[in-house]
This record gives sequence, C-alpha cells and structure tokens, in this order.
Amino acid sequence: SIPVESSKAPTTLSEGFDVVGVDEAQFFDLDLPLVVEELASNGIRVIIAGLDMDYKGKPFGPMPHLLSVAEYITKVHAICQHCGNLATHSYRKINESGKVLLGEKESYEARCRTCYNMGNILDLRGEKQKENENDNTLF
Repeated sequence: SIPVESSKAPTTLSEGFDVVGVDEAQFFDLDLPLVVEELASNGIRVIIAGLDMDYKGKPFGPMPHLLSVAEYITKVHAICQHCGNLATHSYRKINESGKVLLGEKESYEARCRTCYNMGNILDLRGEKQKENENDNTLF
C-alpha cells in the first residue's frame, strides 16, 4: 500500500503492475474516474473500495461516476446497529456539519434506511435503556 496525495498518482505508480487498488475512493477528487479509465484501458485491473453515500445519504465524491463505469460491482453492507437488518447508510451521531469527519469511529454507526430515517430518536431510546439497565437498585 502506498499513500498518495492526488488521484493522478496511480498513473505513474502503476508501472510494472497488473492490478491497482484504491481504498477510501470517496475522498479522492473528481479526476479519479479519468485516471481509472486510463489504467483500465492500458490493461491494468483496478479494484476500488469506498462509500457510495455520505452521512446525509447523498452521493459521495467520485463514487457515482466510478460505479457507472465499473465492469463489476460488489456492494458490501454492514449490519444495522439498531435492528440487525442490512445497513445502507452511515448515520452521524454528533452535530458536525462538515462533509468529511476523519478518525471519529464513535461518531458514526451503520443503519438500515428505516433506522437512519428515525434519526436521533434511536439514540435517545438507547440512552434511556442504558440508564434503566444501570439502575439495579433493590428495594
């Protein structure tokens, strides 16, 4: 793995390789699809991983274009942390409006569409349940 500063870096770094992998593709600029198409046209297999939606449920970075030109797509889902169904959204648990919030694992949770749309009401229910579990007073 080689960290890169720009979406154009894989073009020069791919010389001599048959396969190039790009992780966290949603954070790259909109030039990434052009670079990927160039690599693929030169016979290099390109494998990309990234989130297709941001925390607002909107298309994220270059991912929509990459998905539209991909020859194969494998969509992997987490499990909703509230109901156990397949998660399709990343729910941001803190009040921060920036599109990108890095390194904050406690700030997001995987949710299905229904639980995502319920918003913070689920957080409030979870807090109340924890309070009840911690209140083990015997009379």
